[in-house]
Amino acid sequence: MDAKQPTLAELMDALPAGMEEAGEASVSAQAELNRLIAGMGSRPIPTGRLKRMWSLGTLQAKIVAAYLAWWLRTGFKDKDAKRRGLDETHVATAIRVLGSMTYLRGAVMKLGQVIAHWPHVVPNSFASVLSRLYMDAPPMHFALLREYVQRDLGAAPEDVFDEFDTDAFAAASLGQVHRATLKEDRRSVAVKVQYPGIAQTIKDDIRNLKTAGFAARFSGDWENLLEQYEGIEGMLEDETNYEQEAVFQLDARETLAGLDDIIVPEVIGEHSTRRVLTSEFLDGLHLEEFLATNPPQSVRDRHGEQILRATFRMWYSGRTIYADPHPGNFLFMPDGRLGLLDFGCCHAFDEEEFEYVMEVEHSNRFGTLEEQDKAMARGCAFEVEDFTPERLKLMHEYCDWLWAPLQVEGVFDFGQPGSFEPGVKLYGEFIKRRWTRSKPVNVWLTKMFFGVRAMLTHLGARAEFRRIMYEESDRAARRD
Repeated sequence: MDAKQPTLAELMDALPAGMEEAGEASVSAQAELNRLIAGMGSRPIPTGRLKRMWSLGTLQAKIVAAYLAWWLRTGFKDKDAKRRGLDETHVATAIRVLGSMTYLRGAVMKLGQVIAHWPHVVPNSFASVLSRLYMDAPPMHFALLREYVQRDLGAAPEDVFDEFDTDAFAAASLGQVHRATLKEDRRSVAVKVQYPGIAQTIKDDIRNLKTAGFAARFSGDWENLLEQYEGIEGMLEDETNYEQEAVFQLDARETLAGLDDIIVPEVIGEHSTRRVLTSEFLDGLHLEEFLATNPPQSVRDRHGEQILRATFRMWYSGRTIYADPHPGNFLFMPDGRLGLLDFGCCHAFDEEEFEYVMEVEHSNRFGTLEEQDKAMARGCAFEVEDFTPERLKLMHEYCDWLWAPLQVEGVFDFGQPGSFEPGVKLYGEFIKRRWTRSKPVNVWLTKMFFGVRAMLTHLGARAEFRRIMYEESDRAARRD
């Protein structure tokens, strides 16, 4: 029988020397992490393509060095010692990655959030450290943000609000959140402040991504790939426009108003701008804290249904993709309600896009295999006959995974072992083979579906996916 896996705290306390900077004494991983967090708050975000590319290149070298050191250190040890040594290396490497992503923030940090959120894609010890990127990333010192807030709100934050806590209670990839109290009615609010220069970093990172994909210029899909890059850049740039986010938040609040067990915080418009967003403060637990309470299966299932109901209500009735369903954007509230946060990564369907997704749904619900292939080909801007047999086979395998919950009459168990990883591997095969041709809207759809599946997998929820999706689809059709 395998030995009990050590906890993250045990691994961090047991990490060997090797993470120290030249000339410094060896420190434990916990001390290294604390040092990292303490130092990040006073560092402005680096801008410029070369500086950001250099930081990433240095990170890659550190990762290679960490795993080489592990191989040399454990070459003659027994199986348990090697596994423990590898776990130590995972944590040490994760701390380095956390440090670089926290320094770079922006699109790079978004990638780290995905790595941490998708189950079993990386070792658990690695993901546990990276999970801090959601809500517990080291915040910027407020001195770096004060002028930003004052310029946008027209006065110093302590003059705009009755109380304003300069210590952020949450920080992530594009901004950080401070608690405040309104002068008008003493309500508690959350004030999200964007990091200075973050919009420029997104442009820099996308340009670097295009440079890294230079070899794809010689494939037949390059023009389509450029469209997708531009779609990703647009998606991230949209997240830096808090005025647009406020509109999506208001729309979501209206769309979900009929669901008593789901809440979207009210936007405080008079204290919101393009770079500052003030909303009603919601009290609750994020996913990791919620799971630590050891909730019974029935509670997990109810929250899983709430996530699906909210997602598909916005999809069909609001014609909006809530494309960033990750642990930092849900609050599990004491009274059993589910709070939805952060509507920066949303996409409103245009008529052509919605007609396309309805064709896909209809083909899966009522159509023949030939009609399903036709809808699938439309999503790749192809005709069915343009697919090679190998590519068509991979498309079928991916769609089988994607729609597996839809094929089950009754409850689908999202927590069953091995249910999430196949989708990641299949998606990776498309990228490895450069079969990336796709409608730009599929970037939003993929992010949403993977995010929802990952959330429900972490929850270990069981839910009637098929019933909920079709109820919401039929409800919207009746209203139309």
